[in-house]
Amino acid sequence: MSLRAAITGVHGYVPDYILTNAELEKMVDTNDEWITTRTGIKERRILKGEAQGTSVLATEAVRGLLEKTGTSPLDIDLVICATVTPDYMFPSTANLVCSRLGIPSICSFDLLAACSGFIYALTTGAQFIESGRYKKVIVIGADKMSSIIDYEDRTTCVLFGDGAGAVLLEPSTEDVGIVDFMLHSDGSGGEYLMMKGGGSVYPASHETVDQRMHYIKQEGPQVFKFAVTNMADAAAAIMEKNHLSGDDVDWLVPHQANKRIIDATAKRMGIGEEKVMLNIQKYGNTTAGTIPLCLFDYQDQLKKGDNLVLAAFGGGFTWGAMYIKWAI
Repeated sequence: MSLRAAITGVHGYVPDYILTNAELEKMVDTNDEWITTRTGIKERRILKGEAQGTSVLATEAVRGLLEKTGTSPLDIDLVICATVTPDYMFPSTANLVCSRLGIPSICSFDLLAACSGFIYALTTGAQFIESGRYKKVIVIGADKMSSIIDYEDRTTCVLFGDGAGAVLLEPSTEDVGIVDFMLHSDGSGGEYLMMKGGGSVYPASHETVDQRMHYIKQEGPQVFKFAVTNMADAAAAIMEKNHLSGDDVDWLVPHQANKRIIDATAKRMGIGEEKVMLNIQKYGNTTAGTIPLCLFDYQDQLKKGDNLVLAAFGGGFTWGAMYIKWAI
């Protein structure tokens, strides 16, 4: 059969500090019952310390991945980091990870597709494998969401946490690997979930800081409506295209934004909750980090040949789904 890109290793990293719902109750007008009922989140991890950026999370995820797979940094051909919270506008976070881990002068870059970022990056990395151009590609999903969260805004501060996951992609001629994908975007929805300050339209100034424009702003009902429809539609579409029934799917690997969105996606797919990867209660929404962290947390339950459907929805709006046959 033709060459496929297969995930041959996965590793994740979250910081030590745990921000609980109880602690948030002391910061904003909210409570544990409200957060848990509406989102499914109990706690989230926060990266503390000065000069600690997303590259810290990403580096630790990749370091563990290289050790676990016995891969030399010298053998890596490409590194892609999906993130909305880069350390700097430039150099890219991927560049920093390569420098810290002794990965030599290869192609490395960041990709921005918000909460769909990991699926977008995984699709991009797969093309380099399937073309025969590269043999070992690392794809990272990493975000330090605490760096762009307004902890006086109860509509967003309860949702997000910090974390990273990374996978190794390698070529395979077996019936495993990335089988199919669907990616979508709709820029008309951008106004409902965005960070206005810091770009070329509103560069950083006293005014943008005073107006709190460097934090995420979200219109929850609009985002929820778009997400619950499009994420479920994408998952159902990838199943239909590949002639998969609910019985054929071993695992749904959903973006961890909201338990109700995840439940709606599983219902649309016709699968039970026992087939749904869920860690939102531990980490909250780590944006590009959620899907690889799920794979990391559930890796011991995965078997070679398992059918996985990945599904995500994020700001932009962006959304998509991917069908993978597990390779390890």
